[in-house]
Amino acid sequence: MPVMPKATAIAHTIQGLIKYHGLKDKKRRLPFHDSISVCVEALTTTATIEYGNYSQDTIDINGNPATGEEADRILAVTTALKNIAKTKDHFRLSTVNNVKQGKGLGFSASAFAATALASCTALGLNMKRERLSEIARLGAGSASRSLVGGFAIWYANRNGRSFARQLASPDKLKLAMAIVPVPSPVKTDMAHRESVTSPFFESRVKATKTNLKKMQNAIRKRDVDEVGELAEADSLSLHAVTMTGTGRLFLMAPQTISVIKRIESLRETDHIPVWYSLDTGPSVYINTHPEFVDQVCAEVRSSANVGVITSGVGGPARTLEEHLF
Repeated sequence: MPVMPKATAIAHTIQGLIKYHGLKDKKRRLPFHDSISVCVEALTTTATIEYGNYSQDTIDINGNPATGEEADRILAVTTALKNIAKTKDHFRLSTVNNVKQGKGLGFSASAFAATALASCTALGLNMKRERLSEIARLGAGSASRSLVGGFAIWYANRNGRSFARQLASPDKLKLAMAIVPVPSPVKTDMAHRESVTSPFFESRVKATKTNLKKMQNAIRKRDVDEVGELAEADSLSLHAVTMTGTGRLFLMAPQTISVIKRIESLRETDHIPVWYSLDTGPSVYINTHPEFVDQVCAEVRSSANVGVITSGVGGPARTLEEHLF
């Protein structure tokens, strides 16, 4: 039997630092403004794809078949790459997250980044990361930043293109993260839809353009404190426009509030440089310096009674020799 093209890739999730919210063009996953994120070393998605003599495309995510819009978004990525490769072969795709619980941890970003790189590799395409990030973006906008790794910016429109570029490698900024996974049934696209109906959405977009420059400067200066402060403020802005949309969508859970209050106490009473960050979900990212992360994790575990994962900064998506099937 002929050997069928097969490849596996792994990508890290992202924590939004200056987050995008709302989509100007849902089909092409185009945002209203640029955004900046950092890859999370401890959280990953692995994807294996094989092209060949299959009767149809088959996709499973964490062992479950992908259907509906979820499958459509994957096919948007794979079809774009198949068109470039000039092939109509069907495929089998399997993706696995290393953490299965928690909403708002950026796993859609890592899943589509890993899928795009695995598919590109299996098809024998030689693409620059910026170009591949445009295709990964068709599945999830943040996948563009997960693909390039480290501290990265996703340009909403740069000379007619929307792609990601790394701002700083993982070792350039001594940022330590702790992650508190909290489950939620709310889909990210629902939050995106709600945000644009908020009377404060335009004000957020205007402020974000200023904060993007501040965040880029903080990363350039390797200023962990300013990165943490800006990410925390941006998190509150994101949730403010979500909960003031027409559906009054409230994404936080009781665990979220407990963690936030403990982080505030550690900062204000114990004078520990630590900040919280939230994406479109109830899970919490905690940003601090490496020398404080163990203490912060112990305090949060005991006071909020939640599980905590520690992490450094993750690099770009990469291929693996070992396959999922």
